[in-house]
Amino acid sequence: MEEIEFRYDTQLLLDVDDPSDDVEDELDGYIRAHFKGDSLLVIADEDENGVSTAKLHFHTNEPWLILEYCRSLGEIYDIVVEDMVRQSRGQKG
Repeated sequence: MEEIEFRYDTQLLLDVDDPSDDVEDELDGYIRAHFKGDSLLVIADEDENGVSTAKLHFHTNEPWLILEYCRSLGEIYDIVVEDMVRQSRGQKG
């Protein structure tokens, strides 16, 4: 069985309180510089009211740190944290 270096597949949506022009690059850069993990994907879009919503996907061993950081930037929701080790063994969650 392949060893999984970063155990938790962490996904969430984030409504950014004070969006900049480049929310995607700022989130991506900060997370890469401050958290251990891989498979980072950040996609952001701004609605007609000027609210930037970012979708984040990241594999890490410390998903609570990602949640804490993102919560400091705005409202987080649709949070999913999946244990990929359990999934690889055919277990739920």
